Amino acid sequence: MNKGTGVGTGPTAAAAAAATQKQKSMMQRVETDIANIVDNFTQLVNVARVNEPPVRNSQETFMMEMRAARMVQAADSLLKLVSELKQTAIFSGFASLNDHVEQRTNEFNQQAEKTDRMLARIGEEAAASLKELECHYYSSAQRTADTE
Repeated sequence: MNKGTGVGTGPTAAAAAAATQKQKSMMQRVETDIANIVDNFTQLVNVARVNEPPVRNSQETFMMEMRAARMVQAADSLLKLVSELKQTAIFSGFASLNDHVEQRTNEFNQQAEKTDRMLARIGEEAAASLKELECHYYSSAQRTADTE
């Protein structure tokens, strides 16, 4: 049974690398979404100034609606991220359970290897004893008397 027991290999290292990558991705999403909200809010405030020309007001109204919609999208993205984080927190509880299962699996594998070695030793001893008994039988007077 070959197992990845080297440092930096195996499912634990892969899970750690995946977790680190996911954390970086989430941090980038948070930074992007917050920057979008701040930028759109700033533009919304700048556009909200009251001007006299009616054409200008309709353009500003459109710009305000567009910026508000972008803010809502960024806020929705943040809410989805929070939901993802909650799910991650819930499922991270399973990580300790998985660690326990992996530990028990390793213990059982060690016990199975120990049992296999013991059975192999018992088999070798039984074969040696059988060979010794065969030698005694074939060289005994009883066998010689039976064949005559």
